[in-house]
Amino acid sequence: MTRLLTSLLVASDAPPFAVIHREHEPTLDVLVGDVVDVALLADIPLDGTEVLALVPFRQVLERGFDAHDDGAPIRCLVVRERESVPLAEAIGLLPRHPVVVDDLDVDVSDADYAATVRRVIDEEIGRGEGANFVIRREFTGSTDAAPATAVLGWLRALLEHESGAFWTFAVHTPGFAAVGATPERHVSSIDGVVSMNPISGTFRHSEGAADASSASHDDRLLAFLHDVKEREELVMVVDEELKMMSAVCPDGGRIRGPFLKRMSRLTHTEYLLEGRSDLDPREVLRRTMFAPTVTGSPMGNACSVIARHEPTPRGYYAGVLARFTPRPGGYDLDAPILIRTAYLERGGRVRVPVGATLVRHSDPAGEVAETRAKAAGVLTALGALPRLAVVGDRVDDGSGRGGAHYGADRDADADVERIQTLLAARNEHLAAFWRTPQAARPQRGLEALVIDAGDDFTTMLAHQLRHLGLAARVVPWHEAPLAASEDLVVLGPGPGDPRNTADPRVARLRELMTARLATGRPLLAVCLSHQVLADLAGLPIAPLPVPRQGVQLEVDVFGRAAAIGFYNTFSAVAPNASATPRLGLEVASDATTGVVHAMRGDGVASVQGHLESVTSPDGLATLERLLDRLLPDEEAIHRNRDLAGAR
Repeated sequence: MTRLLTSLLVASDAPPFAVIHREHEPTLDVLVGDVVDVALLADIPLDGTEVLALVPFRQVLERGFDAHDDGAPIRCLVVRERESVPLAEAIGLLPRHPVVVDDLDVDVSDADYAATVRRVIDEEIGRGEGANFVIRREFTGSTDAAPATAVLGWLRALLEHESGAFWTFAVHTPGFAAVGATPERHVSSIDGVVSMNPISGTFRHSEGAADASSASHDDRLLAFLHDVKEREELVMVVDEELKMMSAVCPDGGRIRGPFLKRMSRLTHTEYLLEGRSDLDPREVLRRTMFAPTVTGSPMGNACSVIARHEPTPRGYYAGVLARFTPRPGGYDLDAPILIRTAYLERGGRVRVPVGATLVRHSDPAGEVAETRAKAAGVLTALGALPRLAVVGDRVDDGSGRGGAHYGADRDADADVERIQTLLAARNEHLAAFWRTPQAARPQRGLEALVIDAGDDFTTMLAHQLRHLGLAARVVPWHEAPLAASEDLVVLGPGPGDPRNTADPRVARLRELMTARLATGRPLLAVCLSHQVLADLAGLPIAPLPVPRQGVQLEVDVFGRAAAIGFYNTFSAVAPNASATPRLGLEVASDATTGVVHAMRGDGVASVQGHLESVTSPDGLATLERLLDRLLPDEEAIHRNRDLAGAR
């Protein structure tokens, strides 16, 4: 049945439509409907009809994050007709002759983009603003083709020549159209199962004869899998998406992988995260805006960094294309990230935005090359670059000499085995808590208040506290009460300089901490809050020689070795086993450098590392050990509550 698709191909004035192919499916879907623009995610009209929504990046304003506001609406295609067409048949029907984009240009030169990379590393990561950030640039051009014809022709080229895309799609609406081959699911919610698919780490395939040797290609691929920067880049985005999963799913998220995601010009590494939720799918989408692979971490500060270093709005780049499908009792959601996508606007202007994830190890020239490689697949489909045909798992430049491919025939099995071994080995350094089913511990009958200082790691921390038997809730720093009634107050991590008392967030943390210390009731401080506590305790605070963002270290925490993940630029310094000048806290620090890992005293404990992180295999055990020392026994709990009630 191809009636709808055929009608779009012959129409002189095509109605709003979308054509979607989902990875591994033998058909593509053709959707035709009416366009409704709305302002908020909650306004997406889920009234029993299928809806496809283009969600712009500016929608992060709903979460209170920064964004250049271009006024781009949530554009909804309310579907009134649909059909599924076998993929091969659909490709045969789509326009054969490519619509070529002329006047190819880039808005930020290679040199200027490299300079931005250096600034972000020095001024943002180097000053504690976060662990990683994604900064975009745009390739631009123009076409005089009719929009519907253009996107359907480009769609055919992507279907024929791109590989490994999660969704390959074309969308046509009045004054705005898009076509893309996005590799990455942002979030789905299918019958209550929520999935996220963080993809990071980019291996660029060789092109043509320059590196035609399969052995050379395989050696480079294995080197990529060994690369510390690429490995840490992926783990950092897994941490960031686990924060979101912990906010959406009562049982948190489980990770599976890592896997390789192979495309025509690139290979990525990826994980799959899964959990369960009964939230409205629009709320699932709101709480997960947007993927750290296109923003950075921590999310709120990443949006501020983007606003500082990208002078123009993102439009729909880094947003999502969200498909809401009705089912008995509700809706399912499937939402890929809007990357590797070309946008066709009024007047024939074409934009292809791309970005690179910048971390402390980033090489500016390498990040420039990565943006070009990411744009290449789409630009090739647009006719703006020469084509490299994909033949099986090989990349062929058309010369007949072959190109780089995955595994030489002579020992392909050995190469696959080595790759699988390297991928599996990555999990040896990750926390089992996030990889295996979590058996609930006995309830302690205690309540914990977790204060969010600007980093959603607090959602993961609260989840671990619940697992350890505490009833935990999270409040933002500006809403936290000075006199908290909970049995435990946890002051959480966040970006920034702990010495900067002019920062309202740091100033409030000091107030909250001082008030809690005065009560003598249990207090736990993490990362930034640990540094604030160290400052209150009279220890010097200074930047580290090299930021520790996403770094796993084995440290001594009061006589017990623990592998912990760190995300910090600043640190307190004191001799190991010393007492702080004020408050008299016992210090656990590096014997050589004096960098403080933890502190403790009566009713007080603090840690520099992130015990909740997926990079902390000993995090949960360390957290439990600190809690056992901090929290009173059950008899003392009831006595304290009776005294509080008497007052």
